[in-house]
Amino acid sequence: MSMPVETIISESGDSDETLSDSGFYWRERDGVKVLVCRPLEEKGFINGFSTRVGGVSDFPESSLNLAGFSEDSADNIHENRRRFLNALNSEHQLATVWQAHGDDIKVVKDDADIAETDAKFDGVISLLPGVLAGVKTADCVPVLIADPLTGCFAAVHAGWRGTVRSIAAKAVAAMQREFGADPINMIAAIGPAACGRNYEVGQDVIEEFSTAFSESKKYFRPTREEHGLVDLHLANKDQLTDCRLKPENIFTSPFCTIERTDLFFSYRIAKKKLGKTGRLLSVIGRA
Repeated sequence: MSMPVETIISESGDSDETLSDSGFYWRERDGVKVLVCRPLEEKGFINGFSTRVGGVSDFPESSLNLAGFSEDSADNIHENRRRFLNALNSEHQLATVWQAHGDDIKVVKDDADIAETDAKFDGVISLLPGVLAGVKTADCVPVLIADPLTGCFAAVHAGWRGTVRSIAAKAVAAMQREFGADPINMIAAIGPAACGRNYEVGQDVIEEFSTAFSESKKYFRPTREEHGLVDLHLANKDQLTDCRLKPENIFTSPFCTIERTDLFFSYRIAKKKLGKTGRLLSVIGRA
């Protein structure tokens, strides 16, 4: 069996130096490409942000769709997940949830919690060995968080609704409450998502941010009447620093899913072209 190969892929559109400086590198195995946060890995946490490359799904061809059983066959999704875990050199169990664009956090404490995937949450935290907490995205922001001292970890799905409800901050609070973790020791990785250069929203979203955050204007750039581009990466980073994570311990991927549909699924782009879209999976667990 071939071992994973660390590689910086020039086709990413970012220089080798830019990707490395942001704290990430590409891992490739048997045609599957996974973005890994090196500082999390160095502190003993398996982690990875999937791409759409190297799978068996057909929208588009050879896509690594990792969720959405109503739009893809179970056989395809299970094979794609096997390939994804293989690229991470992992035999961990996946702990995922039915995401509802809310702010509830699931605590995974035992095998029964792992097996229950239909409960509606948008964050997963755990301390269990042999488990990967995972969230599914296709433009929304995936956030992975870990505390090297206690060994606990979290995966968070932060679309605009989750972001405006401060789900990343609530995941940190849950890690403190459940496992005694201190945010000052935590490391976080903010993964590929629709970025502030391309993610346009309407006045309803702008107003919700204004209600939730006193300095919300910094997250928006006006476009047309009652519309603006929103920077969810920055909003989630601010939530983490407000929780006392050190800025130098927060790593943000340089990729935009709307721009890089050759690498990632984008709901906004694919839904228009194909009528459906695949799902990315972002995972973290103890090595």
